[in-house]
Amino acid sequence: MAEELKGEQGKKKKSKLMLILIVVFVLLAAGGAAAYFFLFMGSGEVSEVSVSGGVSETSDAQESSSEDTAIYVAMPRPFPFNSPGISRERMVQIEVQLMVRGQLNEELAKRHIPMIEGSLLQVFSASNADDLVTEAGKAQLRDKATAQIRKVMNNLEKSPVVEQVLFTGFVIQ
Repeated sequence: MAEELKGEQGKKKKSKLMLILIVVFVLLAAGGAAAYFFLFMGSGEVSEVSVSGGVSETSDAQESSSEDTAIYVAMPRPFPFNSPGISRERMVQIEVQLMVRGQLNEELAKRHIPMIEGSLLQVFSASNADDLVTEAGKAQLRDKATAQIRKVMNNLEKSPVVEQVLFTGFVIQ
């Protein structure tokens, strides 16, 4: 009687183990198939590469349209700072992206990220916590930051480079 119980328990353990192995195998196979389709099947679009010795009108049109496209340059880290208020000092953290037009401006903005970060932190730390609680105060801070960055970039590159400073994260405690 005891031997029969041990034999049934052993069979149950083996069948559970086998079931788990089958489920794991099926999941791995499905994941592998999905990875294959995403990586190797792609969208099927093939980019054309034209080889020409001269300058064509289409390349000029493409360059002018790329100058008009908006590109967003993310700052590498958020800006944490203390902001004084009437009742108390608050801790603020702002995540920023810069909107630029064209790849040349994108490269210029990326080249001067340390200067941009310093200027933004200077503008942000001069703000008042009571103003930052309101939408109007946030908009005013965004406008001040944009004006400051454009001024700094005009001094460095003789071009404003940055069209707008955008807040992608705003936390105030």
